[in-house]
Amino acid sequence: MQLALLAIVTAIAGEFKVTPFSGELFRIGLGSSAFLLCLLLMRQLPYVRAGIMTGITVLLFRTTMDSMTSFETFSLIGSLQDHFSAALYYIAFALGMSLIQGRLSEFHPFLLGGCVACIDFISNEIELLARSLLFDLTYFYTGQWVLIGATAVVRSFFVVGLYSSIMISQMRALHLEQQKRMEQMLSVSSGLYGEVFYLRKSMDTIERITAQSHDLYGKLMEAGEKESSRSMLQITQQIHEVKKDSQRILAGLLKLFDRETASDMTLSEIVDFVIKSNRKYGQMLKKEVEFESSVGTDYVTAHFIPLITVLNNLVSNAVEAIEKKGKVGVRIYEQGGKTVMTVSDTGIGIAEQDKSMIFEPGFTTKFNQDGYAATGIGLSHVRDIVHSTGGTIWLQSAERAGETTFVVVFSTDMLKKGV
Repeated sequence: MQLALLAIVTAIAGEFKVTPFSGELFRIGLGSSAFLLCLLLMRQLPYVRAGIMTGITVLLFRTTMDSMTSFETFSLIGSLQDHFSAALYYIAFALGMSLIQGRLSEFHPFLLGGCVACIDFISNEIELLARSLLFDLTYFYTGQWVLIGATAVVRSFFVVGLYSSIMISQMRALHLEQQKRMEQMLSVSSGLYGEVFYLRKSMDTIERITAQSHDLYGKLMEAGEKESSRSMLQITQQIHEVKKDSQRILAGLLKLFDRETASDMTLSEIVDFVIKSNRKYGQMLKKEVEFESSVGTDYVTAHFIPLITVLNNLVSNAVEAIEKKGKVGVRIYEQGGKTVMTVSDTGIGIAEQDKSMIFEPGFTTKFNQDGYAATGIGLSHVRDIVHSTGGTIWLQSAERAGETTFVVVFSTDMLKKGV
């Protein structure tokens, strides 16, 4: 079907033409340009077969057109003879293109244009030679080679340029799609990292509760409380089953987490991703948030997922703290072998009495319209993630009223380790 489509498109395009020499036997039309563009775009096609099919289609198409436009004087043999040289052109051109088909992706556009121009020139000369032999005409016209050569160069470079533009557009579209998928993957991985961290903490808690329950069961047995000890043993067994289920869930999440994460990211890429995500978040909340970033030190780190999780939550908290309009700043710099990250905002600030409790589990200052507390990741878990990665976090004293700044510090060697 692709070969047939290529042949039909070429035959139709060939009817839009310019005739540089006397008569209608040799013409420069859009057919050759369309044929070349299709060959470049459909490299998987067998070029020789494409040339033969196109040549036959062009021959039959033009002969049919002759029979319709000059029915009374139409001669089948004469019409086939008239257009045979044009069919020969497409076959010769396809043969020439088949010689470079396997290396098309390796050619620079200028080199490709030059090669195609040479193939076009030779194919046109073969067409002219066939026309001269068929009709016993003079083969060489004054300036013929110059005109054919110039036509081949202009036509070839025009088509190659058009083809290159199409490929660049496709590559840009592919790059944007890949970037979008990468951002989606990072968002999923960041959220997944937080959930895995939650689950691990819960499993540690379950482990302690199981041990305590079993100890209580032992004490009840020693005290002769058989009924209570039996109930305590059942509770312990149920807690143990919850632990086993949690272990299965954790194992599945870890497999998914390993499959979804990329290899590494730079600090500037992390900041760009976090700001881009939260700019959309601010727009969703209908707030005018101006984001500022400063990356004084930049390097690749394999610990990008916990960094994204921490920064993304600190920045989203900053966006939520802004009432209608404000600024959020993210700054990264290196000091004394430490990588320092700060997230500041010009929001409503944190009340003095709350500053000592903001990292406590369950503490929140955010409630929805129904009075329910926010369910997002809390600062206590942000702190735990920072600590698990070997860092520290604290709330910096505000230089101006209403300004809030969180400071996160990691060892630079630790962040670079494993890259």
